[in-house]
Amino acid sequence: METWSVEQVCNWLVEKNLGELVHRFQEEEVSGAALLALNDRMVQQLVKKIGHQAVLMDLIKKYKQKSQELKSPGSPREAARVLQVEAAPEDDQSSSPASHGEQVPSSHPAENLDHGLIDQRVLKQRRNVKHVLARNKALQWTKSYVLPEFPYDVKCMLAEQKCPDHSMRIRIIEFLQADMTKYLEGSLYPTTQQYNDVVSALLQAHPFLDEDGGGFFLWKRALKDRFKYVRRPIEDDEQVLRNKCKFGHRRGQTRKSLADRRFDEMKTVQIKKEAVYLDSEVDEHINWFQQEYVKTEKDWKEVDRRMSQTLEIRRKLISSRTPLKDILQMFPFLKCPYQMFREFQLLTRTDIYKKTRHILESYSENILASFSLVDNPINIALQEKMKQHTDEDTLKHMKMTAMCLLLPDVFGEDPSLFVILNEKVQVSTPVLEVKNPFNRDVCEFSLYLEKERLIKVDDCVTALASLIAAFHVFGIQCPRKLSQTLNFLETLIFDEHSP
Repeated sequence: METWSVEQVCNWLVEKNLGELVHRFQEEEVSGAALLALNDRMVQQLVKKIGHQAVLMDLIKKYKQKSQELKSPGSPREAARVLQVEAAPEDDQSSSPASHGEQVPSSHPAENLDHGLIDQRVLKQRRNVKHVLARNKALQWTKSYVLPEFPYDVKCMLAEQKCPDHSMRIRIIEFLQADMTKYLEGSLYPTTQQYNDVVSALLQAHPFLDEDGGGFFLWKRALKDRFKYVRRPIEDDEQVLRNKCKFGHRRGQTRKSLADRRFDEMKTVQIKKEAVYLDSEVDEHINWFQQEYVKTEKDWKEVDRRMSQTLEIRRKLISSRTPLKDILQMFPFLKCPYQMFREFQLLTRTDIYKKTRHILESYSENILASFSLVDNPINIALQEKMKQHTDEDTLKHMKMTAMCLLLPDVFGEDPSLFVILNEKVQVSTPVLEVKNPFNRDVCEFSLYLEKERLIKVDDCVTALASLIAAFHVFGIQCPRKLSQTLNFLETLIFDEHSP
């Protein structure tokens, strides 16, 4: 290991089920020599998860022990092997059943299965032996457990026999949990006996921590909670996942029956198959949208059909907070006012353009005549412009445009969140930009979303309808300083009651 390169160290990590650490080890250029030189503090800085820290340090420790045993010529293992070979008499080999032509069952499990000579009782006996060995290993761990080396400040507190505060208790519990995980070879599921032995060792070494005789249960509960806290975010550890599936990971959660688990597995497989089919189908639609959008002459009938088919997928993307830029890249036709109105109609069964036109035509004169707008500069400019025209359509257009500009002022709200006149857009929520509002020939409306232009139109009805629809279509929350203005418009659009 001392001569390993960084790549060999990474391959070794993958073999030991520590593949998550490969990227970090590559960044820090940890070679074999550097790996063996790591101490506890370096490992804590290099590896985030405590379980991985414990496993890594244990692997390094075992390798160093093996290398020391191999270097020493008179190691106990080598001596035991030599004695075992010398103690085997030659006449045993000559008197073995094989020498008399008898068939001997192979000790290799695969060979026994091939010849059909293995018995179920033998398998059961082997399983029992494994459980006994595992139990003996656990008992051996608990009997030989010693407290870890605490940091200097913790040592000072323990030496002075001061009652630890909350932060100091947490530090002690964290070190105990990390030390237990190391002894358990990375396992995050100690037994009850192991919890008892660790807490007993702590209180025997420092009796003053046993407050009023109830400290044992307090420290044990704190240690258990620490292990639960460490296990909670882990999603890639096989043992943790297996125990979560088997026992549940929430308090009071009941264990599922075998039939329920099989049903869930079948449902998961079915969902995965449907997801694969949907992904391929959606990709085909997205590619078609992107190609069709750049064409001069578009097949609007086919666009409508495909937009209807992908509505559910689009709603899931929007509800899961997918970035708006990505959604518009996949479905570029949402930049068209007609498609945005159609999407709004599919969601609410309401013709937003028709309703918006009715609102502007019906309420513009009453709103402009309200007392709060008499001295407004925009209203004064409107009155001066109206004196220069006599055409009814032009005057009607000017009044509806002025209503769009002044509606937030009626409710005493921030107009810059609703419409901006000849200024730069500063907000991320949907907002209208208006240029030359009272000149019908060069008047220009633009809908901005996340400070980028989404739609450009030349009439106020389409602009205001696009603004209202954008909040619903893209699932954007209404700004608090604009709530009354949008509530007024939505009340009229959905015919809830008279505002």
